[in-house]
Amino acid sequence: MNRLPISFRRAAAVFIGCAALHAGDTRFWSQSEYADFEKGNVKKLSLRSDGLVTLAPELREMFDTSLAYLWALARDSKGVLYVGGGSNAKLYRVPPNGKGELAAELEGLAVQAIAIDAKDRVYAATSPDGKVYRITGKAKPEVFFDPKTKYIWALAFDSAGNLYVATGDPGEIDRVTPDGKGAVFFNADETHVRSMTLDGKGNLIVGTEPRGLVLRVSPAGEGFVLYQMPKKEVTAVAVAPDGSIYAAAVGGKSAPTLPTPTLPLPSMPLATAAAAAVAPGAAPQPTPRAAALPPATLAGSTGVTGGSDVYRIHPDGNPERIWTNPLDVVYAIGFDAEGRAILGAGNHGNVYRIETPFLYAALLTTASTQVTAFASGPGGRLYAVTGNVGKLYEIGPGLEREGTLESDVFDAALFSQWGRLSFEARLDGGQVALATRSGNLDQPQKNWSPWSAAIADTKGAPVASPAARFLQWKATLTANAQGRSPQLESVDVAYLSKNLAPRVEQIEITPANYKFPSPLMPVATGSQPQSLNLPPLGKRTAPAPMPTLELAGTSTPTLQWAKGWIGARWVASDPNGDSMTYTVEIRGETETEWKPLKQKLAEKYFSWDSTAFTDGDYRVRIAASDAPSNPPADALTGQLVSEVFTIDNTPPRISGLSATRNGDKLDVRWHAADALSNVTKAEYSLDGGDWMVAAPRTKLSDSLELDYALSLDAAAGEHTIAIRVEDDYANQATDKVVMR
Repeated sequence: MNRLPISFRRAAAVFIGCAALHAGDTRFWSQSEYADFEKGNVKKLSLRSDGLVTLAPELREMFDTSLAYLWALARDSKGVLYVGGGSNAKLYRVPPNGKGELAAELEGLAVQAIAIDAKDRVYAATSPDGKVYRITGKAKPEVFFDPKTKYIWALAFDSAGNLYVATGDPGEIDRVTPDGKGAVFFNADETHVRSMTLDGKGNLIVGTEPRGLVLRVSPAGEGFVLYQMPKKEVTAVAVAPDGSIYAAAVGGKSAPTLPTPTLPLPSMPLATAAAAAVAPGAAPQPTPRAAALPPATLAGSTGVTGGSDVYRIHPDGNPERIWTNPLDVVYAIGFDAEGRAILGAGNHGNVYRIETPFLYAALLTTASTQVTAFASGPGGRLYAVTGNVGKLYEIGPGLEREGTLESDVFDAALFSQWGRLSFEARLDGGQVALATRSGNLDQPQKNWSPWSAAIADTKGAPVASPAARFLQWKATLTANAQGRSPQLESVDVAYLSKNLAPRVEQIEITPANYKFPSPLMPVATGSQPQSLNLPPLGKRTAPAPMPTLELAGTSTPTLQWAKGWIGARWVASDPNGDSMTYTVEIRGETETEWKPLKQKLAEKYFSWDSTAFTDGDYRVRIAASDAPSNPPADALTGQLVSEVFTIDNTPPRISGLSATRNGDKLDVRWHAADALSNVTKAEYSLDGGDWMVAAPRTKLSDSLELDYALSLDAAAGEHTIAIRVEDDYANQATDKVVMR
């Protein structure tokens, strides 16, 4: 299938989804990415990191040990599996028929590691105060080696029958000869040797804690650091068939390190588990519990913080990070029949497969919390053990016959009509079928519609679910007759939201004698005597006593001084995100009809010359229309009427102006009155001098009418006294009197 047109169409759908959407536009709910599908409920399907959905490998539960967790897994030459864990240190024998039985119960809290020699004798290591036991047939287990350390993390046999024992605190490797005589083979100069396996040349590959080292230790005991991981604990190492080394690490190095990790009690959350590694051409040599409990876990956390990194160290020594996850913790690394790395993780029981350095698949999910160890089986099978709870699983070699993916619930935000559902898939003789259901609750509970009939044609079909706000689809993938999986790439659902009327939420009348600049005219920068910036509408915490100048940017343009002008600004929204135009109308308080001021206005503000109106009280009505985004028959309007405001362009009246001589002083009297607004200011000028403020008799400028009295120093002779009064709306009146 040509992926380019599909990708182009998906990109177009994303662009449409991100652009301004309108009620009249058909919208698309498109899912094609890993992050989209991961949010859904996945059953028996694999999700690849590029968004491809396929049937998962078949997962079969073989044996439930009833233990809280299993750390270790190994398989002998006859196909018998041995699993071990805790909280009691028990070892189980599971033949190919899956009827497991208790093989041994050892001293300690847990079986941490298992290895099998060439004679199919089983060796099990316990912790804490670890010892290595040998179990032969029905005979009583015997202590084979006691390293006198607290932790044993890994066991591995070389071709000569020597057993290597990786320990913790101190981090050393002991070599034990077939007769049970052991000695320190390699000191890692670390607190713990956390994981260990053998490569095809007899070298030990080792992971440590707390410096996160990956080392190669030669048969002569010479160590060489292959790579220092960015994280502190190398939880698993494994050698691929091509000689590459895979290493997983967890835990931030910046966190404080406790000197000795402790084993969890059965009641504690399981935050660590075993890691497994399969040496090429040899029986699986699984690594035990992957990481000592970090400080976060000891403090009560449910898991190691920081997720995991997985690196591939190429045969030439070049390290390359091939996988990372901020949450999942990798406990085990194995390989499938094609040599691809398989990762066992927690704390969601996920199994991942590395496809390429840039591509991986979330292969399957177990019912347990952690996948802790792997072992290879015949015919491409893979065995896995888990923690929380301790079970043994068989993975593959075939695929599941059927799997489902229930999408995340889609919220259209509004009551919507559903259109066509279509999907991109490669069937390969299999089938992909999608059903839908809808509802008006944010979770698909009882009061949703039932699942619709399935749509199996990739060309799609109309969604049969009833119109609603929420929608969910379920994809069912079915294998073909040969067991091959179809591939689902994307799902698209068209929908049309019901058009809802716009809302005008707030109207504010702007200060008198200011105007907004014309949209076609630049704002004046210095030609006007005064400009005014208003704070964003709807965010004022308290009314200002009077307009104030602000330097901060605002949501509306700067107002310019213009005597006699007044304006309004408003907040409006559309539930559908439609474009809107506005109509501004005005009506006097004693009038019955609205008069238009402006129609088809794109801005959310408008000012007009109020001198064309008689003085008095008025209201404006703002009507918002979504006509630009809808067919005429579907366009809707919402409106709001403002609070009462006053238009006042008439100056106050000055009466009773008089001046009398009183010795060397002039007594000046006058009365000022305004019909609509308070007289806010009075000034006088003596003989053409500067204007000086005059206070009313009451000292307060708080009334429509005020009396004023002045006593001015003035020498004998003729004098001219000029009076100027002003009201709330900056209307001024002047008068003068001459005293001879």
